[in-house]
Amino acid sequence: MQRIKIALLALAVTIFSSGCAMVAPQYTASLDNVQALKDSGNYSTKVGEFQAGKDKAYANPISIRGSTLMSPYNNSYANYVAEALKQELALAKKLSADTSTEISGMVLKNDIDATGVEKGFADIEARFIVKRSGQVRYDQVKSVKHEFPSSFAGAVAIPKAVQEYPIAVQKLLGLVYKDPAFIDALK
Repeated sequence: MQRIKIALLALAVTIFSSGCAMVAPQYTASLDNVQALKDSGNYSTKVGEFQAGKDKAYANPISIRGSTLMSPYNNSYANYVAEALKQELALAKKLSADTSTEISGMVLKNDIDATGVEKGFADIEARFIVKRSGQVRYDQVKSVKHEFPSSFAGAVAIPKAVQEYPIAVQKLLGLVYKDPAFIDALK
């Protein structure tokens, strides 16, 4: 009986102490975001470099209950946001390499909290900069705290948190596209 208890304890320690490395899902454009861009007028832009924040708030990789979540875009969540912008602008037919207007920025905060028993959160904050012919026309910080259902069980909470990350990015970009100053800077 004592050996069984020791074996179970050793198994539990092994399971709960070993982290697992995962890759975040590739970004899928939001149809609402694409439609908002289509409806925003006539312009074209390109997407420049997005940098990673230097603060601890920019988690890369993201730790979710001992598991590691890495970006599928060169292991950079700054590249994740840039790729999301490119996808949505391309689908809205607003992306062009031959323009003097460029969107760039920096991801300042990037984290997922799946420690809650009932709720989890994805926090993303980024600075978006629009330049035309090298002159800054827009420089704003936007942030989103996306809430999603979670669970006490890690086997449920971790995959759910991973699935919710792209939705948080969609919400962040939706905030940017709804900002009239952002759209005006692109025109």
